[in-house]
Parts: sequence; structure tokens; C-alpha cells
Amino acid sequence: MMKSFRLTVYTLFILTSVFMLLLPPQAESGGEGKIVYYVPVEQAVERGLLAFMERSFEQAAEEGADHIVLEVDTPGGFVDAAGRIASLMNNTDIPITAFVVNEALSAGAYISLMADEIVMMPGTDMGSAAVVDGTGNAADTKAQSVWLARMQDAADKNDRDPRYALAMADETIDLPEYRAGEGQLLTFNASEAYEEGYAEAIASNREELLEYLGLENAIEQEMEISLAEQIARFVTHPIVIPILMSIGSLGLILELYSPGFGIPGFMGISALLLYFFGHMVAGFAGWEAFILFGAGMVLLVIELLVPGFGIFGALGIGAIIGSLFLGSADTMTVLTSVMIAAAVSITAVILLFKYVGFKGPMKRFVLMEATNTEEGYVSNETKKELVGSTGEALTVLRPSGTALINDERLDVVSEGGYIEQGRKVKVISTSGSRIVVRESTEDRTQSGT
Repeated sequence: MMKSFRLTVYTLFILTSVFMLLLPPQAESGGEGKIVYYVPVEQAVERGLLAFMERSFEQAAEEGADHIVLEVDTPGGFVDAAGRIASLMNNTDIPITAFVVNEALSAGAYISLMADEIVMMPGTDMGSAAVVDGTGNAADTKAQSVWLARMQDAADKNDRDPRYALAMADETIDLPEYRAGEGQLLTFNASEAYEEGYAEAIASNREELLEYLGLENAIEQEMEISLAEQIARFVTHPIVIPILMSIGSLGLILELYSPGFGIPGFMGISALLLYFFGHMVAGFAGWEAFILFGAGMVLLVIELLVPGFGIFGALGIGAIIGSLFLGSADTMTVLTSVMIAAAVSITAVILLFKYVGFKGPMKRFVLMEATNTEEGYVSNETKKELVGSTGEALTVLRPSGTALINDERLDVVSEGGYIEQGRKVKVISTSGSRIVVRESTEDRTQSGT
């Protein structure tokens, strides 16, 4: 009996083991063991944000992240940067969710539409995506057409109605039910976006977001922008670049009017170094741009110390401008910035010449000394003692000629009239080597009698 009981137990154990092996593997509950990366998409969309997102996506891939969440809060930005960010998102195999935590406007709406899913917090907005130029005015027809095509492609990517994406960028599309009548751009709030399929869910916080994604037990990693990246995002902004260049050129010009090396020169060099630092951190500039800038500064110093007929100065300025282009992300932006800085600098130079004069090292470029009689310099002796003396015209004066005055042959000029040879003349004024005479009254009387 004991033997049959043992046989039964062994049989049940074997059958249970075989049954467990035949069962399909169970999924991990709530995304346990998976990694979610949070990447903030904040402030303006520009090249600095692109560099930060490239680093974030690279780090997420290296650490085996299972999901990337873009926490979007941006008023928009620049089309070129948004396009590059969209390409970055398309080239990653990691699922991406755009989590709108405040507003996703303009380029921010486009980036959100490029994500695999969109989740919005209550009270947030998405839309108003018209493309504008650098002055804030509507861009030209060509740029508008390209942008509308991108918005439509972004909507089609996840089977969203492209009509709403186009209405976000084209004010001529009339959608009165969503405050998008003639002349108005469409902006969805969270509930409207959810109703029209432009948001897959509404979540009040990260916990609700992860619950919707089925990742409530996942490991959360948050990317933080470093101080260097914050500086890079600021100084690579197309509005800040011309300001930095203007400060740099003004500082160096003002330094020419200051004895020694002072605050203007420090400000100028600091502004230009900040430009290169930001572009190097953002990945746009390499050491070659910085080295070329340093060579330009050395050439300018040589021009100040060694006479070079302006050759060293011209080469130095050319090297500095070349380094600005070499370290830039957008040639047109730098070209515009250089022109603005040049205009500011020329205006400053004119004002300094007019109201300040030549001071500091600028004296090296201008001959300041002058010769005068007070310092003993005499170019021509003025014979004031001859005034009132009389003499005889040795040649015809018409009006210049030679006269004998006080037994001395002198070059003279008549007051303006013709004086015949042999006439008596009288000196009426002298100025340097110029002696002015007129016909003597006595001679006129005698010739009349």
C-alpha cells in the first residue's frame, strides 16, 4: 500500500512539472524591470534643445530603456531644429510618448505629433503651429507649404485626421466648432484633443501616465539638462547670437580707447568665448574654430604692437569672422549676426571719433604730434618789419614778380593790379614768404605830373 501511494505521488509530481513547462511564459506585471526615460522638452525649440535630446536618446539606448517620455512644455521655436528633432525621433527604435504638461504650441505641437502616442494633462493646450520668419511675420509661401506638408505627415504617421493638423498651421481653414474660424489657428485643449484622437489619453501626473502605458512598476530615469547645456541653449539662440557678437566687437573697439586692458576688452573677449563655448557644448563647433579664433586675436595684438600696414589686422579680423562661421550651426544666422555687429561697431566708431577723439592704443594708428611756432618750429619766416617799406619793381608785376626793397631782392605779389617795371612799390602786408605790395602813391603823383 505504501508502495502504491508513493507511485501516485511521483506520478502527480511528474504530471504537474510537465504541465508547468507547457504553460506559456507569463508577462511581467506592470512593466516590472522595464526602464522609462523622462526627457524634458522645455522653453524654445532650438539647436541647443536638439543637442540635449540627442544626448538623452543616446543615453537611453545605452542603458536599454524600454520607453521614452517627452514632457512637453514649449511655446514653439525654429522650424529647422524641430525638423531635426523629428528625424531623431524617427530614427530610434524605442517607443516614444509625448506627455504635454503645459503647452505644446507651434514646433512643440509638431514634435508631439511625431511621437507614437500623445497624453495630455488636464488644462493643457496643443496647436497654433503657424510658421513665421525671424521678425515674427508670416513666412513666405514656400516655407508655409513645406511646413503644412510636415504637419500633415505627422498626423498621418499615427492615423490622425490631418484636417486638424493643417488647421493648426493654416489660418484659412475654418473650424468654428473649435475656435478656429477664418483668420484663427486651431488650438486643442486636452479634452478636445482626446475626442478627435489627437491624444490617446488624459493623465494628471506621471503615475496615471505609467498606468495607462502599463508601466506602473517600471524603473524611472529622468534626464536633467546640465549647466553647460543650459548655457549652450541660451547662447545658441538665433536672437542671442547677434547680441553676443555686437558686445564682442564693441568691447574690443572700446578697449582701443582705454589705456591698458580693462572692462571693455574683458567683456568683448568673454562674449566671443561664450559664443564658442555654447556652440562647442551643443556639438556645432570643434576645436578648429576655437584655434582659428585664437589665431585671429594674436594677429590683432601683433597689429597693435608691430607696424604692418594693416595686414595683420585684416588677417586677424578675417580669421575671427571665419571662426564664427566655422563654429556655427546655421550660416545665414551667423551672416545676419555679423552684419548686425558690423553696423553696431561702425556706428560706435563714428560716435567715438566725433565725441571722444583718439585715446588709448588708438593713438598708435594716428599721428597726434603737430609742429608750431611755440615749440620752436618755423616753416617760413614772416618778415613783418617790411610792412610800410618802399622799393622798386625790378620786373613787371602781373601780379607776381621781383622787387628791390631795403637793398634786398624779394619775390613779391601785387595787391591785384598790374605794376610796370621800375615803378615804386610799398609793402602793405606779409604772411610767411608772401609779400604783398601796391604801387606807391608818390610814384603815381610824379607820373601824373
